[in-house]
Amino acid sequence: MVNVSIARRYARALLDVATETGRADAVSEQLSTFSGALAQNRELEDVLLNPAYSREQRTRVMEALLKALGPVEPVLGNTLRLLVDRNRLIYLPDIARLYRDMADAQAGRLRGHVTSAVPLASDTLQKLAGTLKELTQRNVVLEARVDPTVLGGVSAQVGSTLYDGTLRTQLEQMRRELKQR
Repeated sequence: MVNVSIARRYARALLDVATETGRADAVSEQLSTFSGALAQNRELEDVLLNPAYSREQRTRVMEALLKALGPVEPVLGNTLRLLVDRNRLIYLPDIARLYRDMADAQAGRLRGHVTSAVPLASDTLQKLAGTLKELTQRNVVLEARVDPTVLGGVSAQVGSTLYDGTLRTQLEQMRRELKQR
């Protein structure tokens, strides 16, 4: 609970400043990229999170990393430096997740997942996002997933709501109805 509380404070402060400059979405994208890169590189994660390394060493690594990533939003660079300075970079994945959720809520967006048996064409995803937008009255950003066990059709989860139009679910429903008779 404390971790989420700390992460929420950093995410809120970062979002407030990024919103003032009109760069909330750019910060969200860069924050997610940085958090993902850190999670994928165990050596880098070890250097930045391990207290055996001095604050100066971790700061130099962060500065080199920021330089290597190219143009980083100034507010994000300052936040990352602050996290290193205060030994709180461990909270970065939670900060990134909470920031994205807060930025989405502020922009009136919902994130969702679409699962199908085969990859969906981009125009099909756009149509589905449009339909979900009508249902939810909010912009919907979809992530496509492929699951061969679906058999056919699609299921879409937006927030906590599941819209299931898969053949597997329909067959299960028919089976339950036949058992009841």
